[in-house]
Amino acid sequence: MLKKIDVAQLRTGMYIQELCGSWLDTPFWQKSLLLEDPTILEKIRKSKIRQAWIDTSKGLDVLSQQDESKPEKPAVPEPAAPPPAALAPSYDQVPQISMDEELGRAAKIVGKSKQALLSMFSEARMGKAVNSEAAMELVEEIASSVMRNPGALIGLARLKNADDYTYMHSVAVAALMIALARQLKLDDEKTREAGFAGLLHDIGKMAVPSGILNKPGKLTDDEFVSVKEHPAAGYKMLLEAKGVGEIALDVCLHHHEKMDGTGYPDRLAGAQISLYARMGAICDVYDAITSNRPYKQGWCPAESVKKMAEWSKGHFDESVFQAFVKSIGIYPVGTLVRLASGKLGVVVEQAAKSLLMPKVRVFFSTKSLAYVTPELLDLAGPGLQDKIVAREDAAKWGLKDINRYWLGDAAPG
Repeated sequence: MLKKIDVAQLRTGMYIQELCGSWLDTPFWQKSLLLEDPTILEKIRKSKIRQAWIDTSKGLDVLSQQDESKPEKPAVPEPAAPPPAALAPSYDQVPQISMDEELGRAAKIVGKSKQALLSMFSEARMGKAVNSEAAMELVEEIASSVMRNPGALIGLARLKNADDYTYMHSVAVAALMIALARQLKLDDEKTREAGFAGLLHDIGKMAVPSGILNKPGKLTDDEFVSVKEHPAAGYKMLLEAKGVGEIALDVCLHHHEKMDGTGYPDRLAGAQISLYARMGAICDVYDAITSNRPYKQGWCPAESVKKMAEWSKGHFDESVFQAFVKSIGIYPVGTLVRLASGKLGVVVEQAAKSLLMPKVRVFFSTKSLAYVTPELLDLAGPGLQDKIVAREDAAKWGLKDINRYWLGDAAPG
């Protein structure tokens, strides 16, 4: 039976179904766990969490007031209120907020997700089954951020280094899948499943030697064969886990298939590839080519969209790709652009009215070749005559660390 109690009543042996409060305030990433370690209990008591849901069918109940040395006798069953997660609003009801408002929260979610996936993927490398319930909890946090403002978490997850690429790539693809699912008007459950599939699509890379995954140079033929085996390896891992549905299994196995039948592992073509695998292929490639890798620097987001459009006829489903572009923008967050006025700026946020008129923070003048006071321009705003005339390469103008102009206080110190 579910029971809501104060954290002061928690004791080892209890099964915590959920801590009451923000996931970001909890001292660990798991949502549900058997409380066995006294140090975890102490961390909970020192956190901002004040109440918790326990499941007395899986662990100990609260102590009785008469004798705190003995567990109380089971109470007469009463209707249990659903835990807070069950009362969460639908995604359509999540209020949208500005990039500045969401960035701080998104940064915390990204950091905590990285920690969780590092643990989850490490266990998979050791042959342990994937904890699908914990993975879905991560998806819920990622989805909530994407619903509030998609550019924040998607933009942050793109900024990864070689050491955490595999984990952050999974976070990014989950977020991109969720944003794309909403653009395709999939319902909450299908959106959730798409994000779950994105989070675990590359789990099979845990079967590939790390020396090959992180190799800075070109792979040998044998090494490339080893990498190409990761979809099948991941599929097998997910089959052995509980609670993994058909969508996640399909995306894991088929996110490297291409519409013209030249992909792998099964050389599927056209209608043989499911909608979700088509979505996965697009999201996987976009994050891969925009991210810094051991063997190459990531491309500009807008340049990546352009190149993917050129590949789309043989590689991607064109209608799904068009929906993907609408979900992230022609000039995605973080793109350096030149305006008709001669100013350079970084795209901060998309506009609902037009993909060509995002919000841009300008900071450099190409006429005076000098930095100017940063200013946020809403190109879709009334009376503003400026417009984007081209995307630009930061190196061409000698600019460094342009991400700080859209990250603001969320920029790394």
